[in-house]
Amino acid sequence: MLGYGFMGKAHAHAYRTLSYMTWPPPLVPRLVSIGGRAEEAVSDAATRYGFERYAVDWHELAADPDVQLFDNSGPNGIHAGPTIAAAEAGKHVVCEKPLGRTADESYEMWRRVAAAGVKHMTAFNYRFVPAVRLAREMIEAGDLGDIFHFRGRYLQQWLVDPAFPRAWRLDREQSGSGALGDLGAHVIDLARYLVGEVASVFGETRTFIPDRPGGSVDVDDAFGATLQFDAGAFGVIEASRFATGRKNSLTWEINGSKGSLAFDLERLNELQVNLSGSEPGRRAQGFRTVLVTAPDHPFAEHWWPDGHVLGWEHTFVHELHHLLAAMADDTDVGPHGATFEDGYRAAEVCDAIIRAGESGQREGVTYRSLTG
Repeated sequence: MLGYGFMGKAHAHAYRTLSYMTWPPPLVPRLVSIGGRAEEAVSDAATRYGFERYAVDWHELAADPDVQLFDNSGPNGIHAGPTIAAAEAGKHVVCEKPLGRTADESYEMWRRVAAAGVKHMTAFNYRFVPAVRLAREMIEAGDLGDIFHFRGRYLQQWLVDPAFPRAWRLDREQSGSGALGDLGAHVIDLARYLVGEVASVFGETRTFIPDRPGGSVDVDDAFGATLQFDAGAFGVIEASRFATGRKNSLTWEINGSKGSLAFDLERLNELQVNLSGSEPGRRAQGFRTVLVTAPDHPFAEHWWPDGHVLGWEHTFVHELHHLLAAMADDTDVGPHGATFEDGYRAAEVCDAIIRAGESGQREGVTYRSLTG
């Protein structure tokens, strides 16, 4: 694993947990080595998380003959080089989102890793929320009919204080973009996963505090965009790190000809459902809350009796279990796992939103294949 901070902790927790909770796991993870630049901190992380050893040079991880899966949980600026090197050394790879800092970088990662012939996954963990998977199953079954609308937003507050110092997430060279790539990429991926491919966008980005302790900010603090999907649905999405009072608020709603679904990450065990004809009278019509913990609901086989809810950390258990199963059985990571192609396509939408903000016009989204 490369990276020992927030995401490194989440991924390490998932590997340890799936080893005994998803019994028998498709593969039993052996935590070989963890990498990071600060030796004292990464040494401590290796001890806490249960890795056998640590490295301060990612090249050691990528070349280590004991490593079969390379997990890149580091900052955006070190996604491409280490991940490509590990794949070309024959290791399966999972990389945190956004895949690359730009669509071009993401495409190059997809191209090089696909050519290496290994399994690859972009870590869009919200695909593995039970309520999200149930929504996908309902949409595929035609329960919502023709899809008209997708509305999604991701709101946080952690940058409101102007005294917050300039960190790597506020540096375009290291991060690629701000709220767009950090939060918006999740919304875009869910839109693609649930509704389909995005054809064009109109959008705007905004930086509210351009100067902070430590330097100037050259990424967006917030963005808003409208989407046109290939199948004709209309989308509205936004993300902000300046939404006072919002800690980690990811919500979406889908409206179709036969009904609607709505989801709120802060109530991640629930799916709001309204289906035409599902209520006996007009006064009783409206959304009902489905607690997605029943034995026949997605991922329930790994966990607790009905009604005993799951948490945010369990999404990583489901995600990495899925990748290990693909490795063990030589099956496809997609469509439920986000491949590097999915990571690249989300990046194309992000880049199109930036272009639209600069041009003031609707921008088409063009996707490249591996042949050009």
